[in-house]
Amino acid sequence: MRIDRSKDLGPCLPKEGDDRIICRCEEVTQGEIRQAVHDGMFTLAEVRRYLRCGMGLCQGQTCGKLVARIMAQELGVPVSEIAPASSRSPMRPIEMATWAEEKEGGEV
Repeated sequence: MRIDRSKDLGPCLPKEGDDRIICRCEEVTQGEIRQAVHDGMFTLAEVRRYLRCGMGLCQGQTCGKLVARIMAQELGVPVSEIAPASSRSPMRPIEMATWAEEKEGGEV
């Protein structure tokens, strides 16, 4: 089922807990997610690109379900109607010197 984008959600009125951090990696609050929905972001992928929540070190493993639930509440739809975003395995950056040593056969 698709979410009706022509639906007027009205203004985003402040709620208790809007200052609660939902995405710890990118420090995105509940209020910012709610505002993004009112700004027209109706999918997890859109909210991800707009706010970067779910794009930090954990790749949404910690905050993904919370973000979807907040979005569903704002849109007035069941969480099952929020399309999941693509996910990647959590990774840490590796310095190029590590790759170079490994290629040359050196010990890491």
